Amino acid sequence: MKDSIDFGSMDISTLFRKLFIPTVFGMIFSAVFVITDGIFVGKGLGSDALAAVNITAPLFMITTGIGLMFGVGASVVASIHLSQGKFKVAGINVTQAMIVSALLVIVLSALCFVWMKPVAILLGSSQRLLPMVMEYMTWYVPFLVFYVLLSAGMFFIRLDGSPNYAMLCNAIAAVINIVLDYVFIFVLDWGLMGAAFATSLGTMFGGLITVIYLMCFSQTITLYRFKLSLKSIQLTLRNVGYMVKLGSSAFISEASIASMMFLGNYVFIRHLGEDGVAAFSIVCYFFPIIFMVYNAIAQSAQPIISYNFGIQNRKRVLQTFRLSMRTALLCSILFFTVTLGWSHEIVSLFIDQHFGAYEIAVQGIPYFAVGYLFFSLNMVGIGYFQSIEQARRAIVITLLRGVVFMLIGFLALPYLLGTKGIWLAVPMAELLTFLYIVTIYLKERCR
Repeated sequence: MKDSIDFGSMDISTLFRKLFIPTVFGMIFSAVFVITDGIFVGKGLGSDALAAVNITAPLFMITTGIGLMFGVGASVVASIHLSQGKFKVAGINVTQAMIVSALLVIVLSALCFVWMKPVAILLGSSQRLLPMVMEYMTWYVPFLVFYVLLSAGMFFIRLDGSPNYAMLCNAIAAVINIVLDYVFIFVLDWGLMGAAFATSLGTMFGGLITVIYLMCFSQTITLYRFKLSLKSIQLTLRNVGYMVKLGSSAFISEASIASMMFLGNYVFIRHLGEDGVAAFSIVCYFFPIIFMVYNAIAQSAQPIISYNFGIQNRKRVLQTFRLSMRTALLCSILFFTVTLGWSHEIVSLFIDQHFGAYEIAVQGIPYFAVGYLFFSLNMVGIGYFQSIEQARRAIVITLLRGVVFMLIGFLALPYLLGTKGIWLAVPMAELLTFLYIVTIYLKERCR
């Protein structure tokens, strides 16, 4: 089951390709996982249902962010330990990451389920959308733990040298979701409950086969029994703290998308009503493809960079970083061109032309797509700093991008540019982040 991969000596281009191709396909399957809900809900249940699902999306992004945080943090630490021959320590790190991340999400799910109505209102639901938002959350929130197992487990499976199996986990989850979405919405007429349950069951299967691999088939990464002694708990807290430090920018990056959805929902509903939120939700459904591909580039580079950083091979680290930047730039130009040329077709996937949200989305998406050009380079830059244990710098860049610049954009641009300004808020945040990274680079070169 393990693929032929050697992080320390294999040609960088070949190694990156072996990781990137299955990783990007796995990520695309994950994106399809999310997008399918949007297509079936929009076509089968209408624009209000589409808006209601988008209201709940920040919960998914935060949960995935927790998985990415522990996945990145533990993967960087485990990569360095593996490069030094410390296999048991690497396995213990992975075990701690899986258990602690799952416990965190279980607590989050319980809180959201108990206080479902206040959470729905806090997420930006209007009174008209509230019943649909709560219906979706009822069948969605209890299964969030499987999202974190799936998103964190991908890192450890790839680190074990099995990127194709990692892709398979995402593919199975996506296929189950697509099939059940159709059956539950169009055949059984279960409405939003069916859409939520289909997504949850798909994720549950994906998460379970991820855990099964790590428990039964992994050759390098071994899961160990979690000990409850005081010394073991103290050691776990220390290790987890360091993992969180290294991976926190990955969480913030994912949380920034939740922030984008959260702020966007509020701004769109204030300026354009429920149709505005429905139009924005189409971007939020299409955006995961963009994010997943860029994330695949960063994740494919991460174990190579971390491993060679651990053995102090600076040349291979820089080779990997430059290759990932070139790949990101090429992908960003491609996505921008496709979005600009086929905005009508993209919107038509989700809703029909008679809905008020249709024209709002068609006019706004090209403005939003400008951000794709800078987003890819920002993602790779942040991933690089994570991989070489420069967590503080990665966190600062991610906070500026996902919170500070985005908040300024959503608050200021609508008043300066009208509706166009709402769509340009995220691209402005990406551009300012890119300029900040370039400034750091130029300052370091001048030293």
